[in-house]
Amino acid sequence: MTTENVCPTCHDELAWQANQYSCEKCQITLTKQAFCPDCDTELEKLQACGSASYFCNACNELKSKSRVRIAFTPAE
Repeated sequence: MTTENVCPTCHDELAWQANQYSCEKCQITLTKQAFCPDCDTELEKLQACGSASYFCNACNELKSKSRVRIAFTPAE
């Protein structure tokens, strides 16, 4: 089974804990952000009926999950 939630440093699978991702190997916590494939603005995640969609406020339209750029950044 492959996962899309991998550590950007060591590429191990991230664990979901307390509303953030963590890498046990690197001892870091990360947040997951989605960016628009067209304008590179951070997207708003819309969650409904068990599925997630992404909306770009700059483009004013929904974006396909398959086109969205996902990035993990250190949690503050």
